[in-house]
Amino acid sequence: MAKARKYVVKNHFKGVPKRYDFDVIEYELAPLREGEILVKTEWISVDPYIRAYNAARSVPYDQFSFQVGQVQESRDREFPVGSRVVSHLGWRDYTILSKDKTSKYYDPRHPHYKLPDLKGLSPSLAVGAVGMPGATAYLGLLEICQPKKGETVVVTGAAGAVGSIVGQIAKIKGCRVIGFAGSDDKVEWLEKDLGFDKAINYKTSDVAAALKEAAPKGVDCYFDNVGGEISSVIISQMNMFGRVALCGSISSYNEDASKMPKASILQPSIVFKQLKLEGFIVSRWFDRWHEAFAEIVQWIHEGKLVVREHVTEGFDNIYDAFIGMLAGENTGKAVVKV
Repeated sequence: MAKARKYVVKNHFKGVPKRYDFDVIEYELAPLREGEILVKTEWISVDPYIRAYNAARSVPYDQFSFQVGQVQESRDREFPVGSRVVSHLGWRDYTILSKDKTSKYYDPRHPHYKLPDLKGLSPSLAVGAVGMPGATAYLGLLEICQPKKGETVVVTGAAGAVGSIVGQIAKIKGCRVIGFAGSDDKVEWLEKDLGFDKAINYKTSDVAAALKEAAPKGVDCYFDNVGGEISSVIISQMNMFGRVALCGSISSYNEDASKMPKASILQPSIVFKQLKLEGFIVSRWFDRWHEAFAEIVQWIHEGKLVVREHVTEGFDNIYDAFIGMLAGENTGKAVVKV
């Protein structure tokens, strides 16, 4: 029988995930049954939500994440040998998948699907701009924030996989876009390559003063990837009937749950400015991801949307890629080439 490897999480993370929190297990792959496919992994995604969901899972568990792979063997006509598949089976080099809802190889939260039509773009984009992060940016911004031409949109984590797409879509929609990132290099990339009207290094700036200068007429839409005090500052400078899409809280994912950092009270801003804040998980719109993918691919080919990947090579280096991403070492989408 063929052998495969996978990462298994054996501990609940305390602070930054440690290498000893994972085991790499070698195991035998079962022969395929009717309706199953064997996929060889090509690209693996590392994302902040992997850290956020750790506490909610019982250990040990197989480390989940999105991946792209090529079908090696097939007993499902929908996925012939040689075709590519996007799944959520995570950090493993070979994967068995099934559409049978009674099968242990079926993921009810994230059913696998065919690689979107990328029109010649790299398959790696299917775990980035043309994958879950791209759908998150597109649907979170357009469904919740609903930006209008001429409005001011602010995004935190602006140089990351989601934030960099959010800002560019807002520009395509005719908005003024301000992004917050954690280094001068990222600020330069956002302004010079992605066309943000203003990017701000939150680590070296007075956030309130810098935002006031960049958006003297206030903020209409805020796409929040980080949470924390920076979000309180941004929300305090929003206009009447402003909209906030709450996507993530990466500023607190590695914090002790019993000693969470405090942020300024939001209620006065929310109440008196009649703001709308809505949290979301992009799987709620899973049946619409294809809409986002088609438009994003078109924008990339037209040169309206720029994508950048931070590539780590090697199955054995997935942990390093994950920790680097949590530390903000990536500009654009962090991916692992297996």
